[in-house]
This record gives sequence, C-alpha cells and structure tokens, in this order.
Amino acid sequence: MLSSRFVFVFGLIAVPLTAQSVPDAIQFGDVNFSATLRSRVYDWNWFQPAGNYQNQYAYSGNLLGLNFAETSGSFDFDQELAVTFMLGLPTKATAPSPAGGLGLGSNYYSANGNKRNTAMAFPKQLWARYHFGDNLTQTLQAGRIEFNDGTELASKDQTIAKLKNDRVSARLIGTFAFTDVQRSFDGLHYSWDEPTSNFTVLTATPTRGVFQTDGWGWNRVGFGYAGYTKDWGHGAHAADTRFFVIDYDDFRSDVLKTDNRPLAVRKGDTENINIQAWGADSIHTFTTTAGTFDALGWGVGETGKWGTQTQRAWAYDVEAGFQPSILPALKPWIRAGYTVGSGDSNPNGNTHSTFFQILPTPRQYARIPFFNMMNTEDAFGSLMLRPHSKVTVSSEAHSLRLTDRNDLWYTGGGVYQPWSFGFTGRSANGARSLADMYDTSIEYRASRHATFTAYFGYMQGLAVIKTIYPAGRDGTFSYLEVLVRI
Repeated sequence: MLSSRFVFVFGLIAVPLTAQSVPDAIQFGDVNFSATLRSRVYDWNWFQPAGNYQNQYAYSGNLLGLNFAETSGSFDFDQELAVTFMLGLPTKATAPSPAGGLGLGSNYYSANGNKRNTAMAFPKQLWARYHFGDNLTQTLQAGRIEFNDGTELASKDQTIAKLKNDRVSARLIGTFAFTDVQRSFDGLHYSWDEPTSNFTVLTATPTRGVFQTDGWGWNRVGFGYAGYTKDWGHGAHAADTRFFVIDYDDFRSDVLKTDNRPLAVRKGDTENINIQAWGADSIHTFTTTAGTFDALGWGVGETGKWGTQTQRAWAYDVEAGFQPSILPALKPWIRAGYTVGSGDSNPNGNTHSTFFQILPTPRQYARIPFFNMMNTEDAFGSLMLRPHSKVTVSSEAHSLRLTDRNDLWYTGGGVYQPWSFGFTGRSANGARSLADMYDTSIEYRASRHATFTAYFGYMQGLAVIKTIYPAGRDGTFSYLEVLVRI
C-alpha cells in the first residue's frame, strides 16, 4: 500500500506567496523575518523496464528557508537561506538506456553522488534593489534573484492573474519551484513599471540546484531576456499581452548535447548552443450573464545555432475556458487546450528543428513530470471546483503524442549542474503515441499559516512507452504535502 512506504518528514521552504496568503512578518528592528515550511512524501510507480530495477519507491523531499528583508530609503535588500534535505532516495531507480531514470527519485539520487540521504545549505536569494525614476517607477536589482517569465506585470483581473500564474509563467525561464531544491539566477534585473504596463530586461546565469542539493555554484550558461507586457481592456473584456525575446548561450564544450543525431556525431560536436527565442502571449476574458469566458494564446519561434547545426524551431499553445454562473456552490472552471512543440524529422540534417524549452518549470504544465514541450503534442482538458473558499479540487486529462516519430521523447527542465545537459531523450522507435494521463489534486488552505495538498496521477503508456518498457507500460505518481508559513 502507498501509505506503508511513506516516511513523513517536516521541512521549511521559502516559496513565492500571494499577498493574501503571507502571514505578518516578524520584525527585528528594520529587518522583516519570515519562513515557510513545505514537506512532501512522494510515491512513484514508473513504467517498468526489463530487469531488476526500482520503478516503485517512496522518498521524502524537504527544504528549509529563512528570509530576511529590509527597506532603507530607495533600496531594498533580501537574503534567503535555504536548506534542502532528501531522505530515503531509491538506489536502483536508474536502468540502462533506453529505459534510463525511473522517475524523479533517480534524478535526485544520481545528482547527489548516489546518496540515499543528502542535505545542503545555500543562499537562495541575496540581492539589492534600487528604486529610481519618476515616482520610483524603475528598479535595478543585482545579485541572486528569482525570476519566472510571464509574471512581470500583475493583473487586476482575477481570471487573468490566475492564468498568467498557472498557464503562462515559467514556460521558458523559471525557478523550477516544484522540485525540492529549485533554481535561482545570478545577474542584473531592470524593470520599468507603470500602472498598466511593464518593461523588463534580465541578464543572468542559472544557479545549480533543481535536483542537486548543492545550490551554491553557477552553470556555464548565460541568457538575456527582454519583455514588454500591457494590461488593457476593462469591464466585460479584460486582456493582458506580452512580447518577449530571449538570447540563450550554452558554452559547455565538454557536455554531450541531447538530440536525435547519432552518438558519434554528437560526440564530435563541441560548438556552443546559441538560441534566440522570439515570442508573444495574450490572455482575454469576457464576462457575460452566462459566466466568464477566457482565451489564451502563447507562441514562440527559435533561431540561432545548435552546435554545428542551424536552429529553426517553434512552439505554440492555445486554450479556452468557461466559468459558468450555474452551480455557484462549486464554482466550476472548465478549460481545454492544445500545445505543440516542434520536432526534428532528419537526424542526419544540418538543421535542428526540435523546440528547445531553455530553463522552464515543466511540472507546471506536466503535472506528472514525464514529458515537456519538446517534440510533443498535448491535447488536454481540465476541471477546477472550488466548493469552499479554503478548498480547491483540480483534475486534468492529457492525450500525448510526439510531434515527429524520427525525434526523441524528451524529459527535463534545463541545466542544473555543469556536467549534465539538463534534458534527456529516449528513442521513439518510429512510434508517435506517447501516453494518456489523468490526475486529481486537492488543496486545503486551513489558515494563513498552513496548507495541505494531496495529488494522484495515472499514466497509461502507449506505443512509444511500450517499446521501451516491455514489463509494464502504465504508472502512477502521487504525493502528500504540508506547507506551513511563519
């Protein structure tokens, strides 16, 4: 049984919180102190490979965060210490290729020197920010910061704000907040805020972390981001639109690239990855007597160089939703969408056509994190019920297949340590159908200080997975979470 394998451990973690959920900070003179507590116990039942490997296991993931913030005149300062500790990681959850890692427990174990229990303290945030310009509308922030693309401007419309956070944020650059280590960025962040618009420029390098508990150092990767967001419309029609560009450079000549070329060719390619991503997104809400409708579009094109190849790739996402006026006791929200990331049809060509997701938070869009947007077509539907102000029930169904059968099935969320590429790929063996996925989560916000979450998801593997995992192509992923804020 699931519960018999759980070992429940409490830990603290500093995570982004909305203004409504943050308890009053503790004052030490001019310094505001706050902390949060998040502890999870996970249960994986990954697809089953041939041989004696752990595709079923449980472990505990925890983070300790202590935050000290201060404002002095035109300056803000923030220092956040994080301690992450993993307990009971699986020792045999990595199989030979093509099966590879059997769930995220394998990632944590291999990223931390094959240790079952591991812990480390590191600075999660350490920055100073200066406010200037007319009415202090401009800021310049320097140091170790957090950043999720798509969240530069807060919307006053509740539906748009929710969609920005859940369906736009961190698709390409994010803190990977679901993991028990997360990532930060060391760099400079300029922001110009007006009441209904924002212009942002960020240049940074991602820190180590995500799966590696040592979050001190850097990765030999850099990027620049510029984005302009406009909140427009009012009354019955509200809208939020963003235009952005990203320049990403991975100059690790000694790290093997993950793509569909033959191994010998990839070993001989030591050139940089330098990609420019050009994109936009727009969210619209329409309020009627029947309820609130929403529509969302997100798209990006990529140019540049993938080592010795030319990068030409793309991705898009279209979604729509409806919050009917009926059933006010449940406050239902029904949504559906279709997401596509381009794939590469020619392993021997001079063009790399696989969409590269850069540094995302993939679990936000793949609640069982066994896929991302790279070479993937995802048709999905979701239902959210809010029967009480403290309770949210969310369910999703996904139909997944690969965009191109000649490319790989990709997983991962970007670089997290200097010697690992950050994305893995498995051969599709000429198939396209990947899996059907169904899940449900229940969140109970007991108070401003405590939130409890339970999650369960089921994966029904199809043709691609059947060829790689002959002993069992179905799987599950679940966890229990306690989050306490002080």
